[in-house]
Amino acid sequence: MQKAIHSTEYQRLVEWLKSAREARGWSMRDMGGRIQEPHSFIQKVESMERRLDVFEYCQYCSALEVDPAEGLRIMTIPVRQP
Repeated sequence: MQKAIHSTEYQRLVEWLKSAREARGWSMRDMGGRIQEPHSFIQKVESMERRLDVFEYCQYCSALEVDPAEGLRIMTIPVRQP
């Protein structure tokens, strides 16, 4: 079994979270403040140095006001090969 943090599926999830943060005009520091974590936590998540557990993922989504189920759908959509 492949580790989640190294999968393309997890990368799509993290990119979705990062895009949601950026769409709101929030810096990593802003996001960290919203979830009561240092900005270095956000940097590690977005650079895939650190994996979010399920509880953290839900908190992250709540702060971004996005549906956690949407992220899971994005993560599990099969990628079409050309």
